[in-house]
Amino acid sequence: MPVHLHFPTYVYCEPLQPKSLDKLNAELVTECDQLRAFDVAGRKWSEKNYPGGYTSYASMNELHRFSSTFEALQRKIDKHVKAYAKALDFDLRGADVRMTDCWVNMMPPGTTHALHIHPLSFISGTYYVQTPEGCPGIKFEDPRLDRFMAAPPRKAKCKPENEAFVTYPAQAGNVVLFESWLRHEVPANQVQEERISISFNYAWN
Repeated sequence: MPVHLHFPTYVYCEPLQPKSLDKLNAELVTECDQLRAFDVAGRKWSEKNYPGGYTSYASMNELHRFSSTFEALQRKIDKHVKAYAKALDFDLRGADVRMTDCWVNMMPPGTTHALHIHPLSFISGTYYVQTPEGCPGIKFEDPRLDRFMAAPPRKAKCKPENEAFVTYPAQAGNVVLFESWLRHEVPANQVQEERISISFNYAWN
């Protein structure tokens, strides 16, 4: 075939571990609820910046350093980050690859997360703790959109690699990894139950 693919965007999606995810997620739900009740500063920040929901992003965003539960989660995620970096052909020999930030996102009905990137990191991701049926997934944007200029619209049904946006469903127990420059969002939660995820960033030097 004369057409070749170049400059791909890699997104990683895999269960955190083969089994015992229900037990782990139950522990995380309890800890997330306790964190929200304790984190006055986080609730106040969320009222203004995360309407209807709660995030510890601006108040307690290094949870892997303060909680044994989150520290154990970080060690499990480390293995996935290593596999993802290998697929990207990153040369990390001798480098210190580490989780720098880790925070909770709790999305009741109506809560949304606008398009954004994660500066000052190279791999970012999310781990799904509680995902009621019908809750929104994570939506990624084609990073070339601002360069399409006079491009015609895509067909209604086109190849996945030619889509301008792609959504990965939220599934409890899954870890999703992506390069930190890739813009993404979470549409409004349209179901009555709360969607809970844990987001994180990795850096290297």
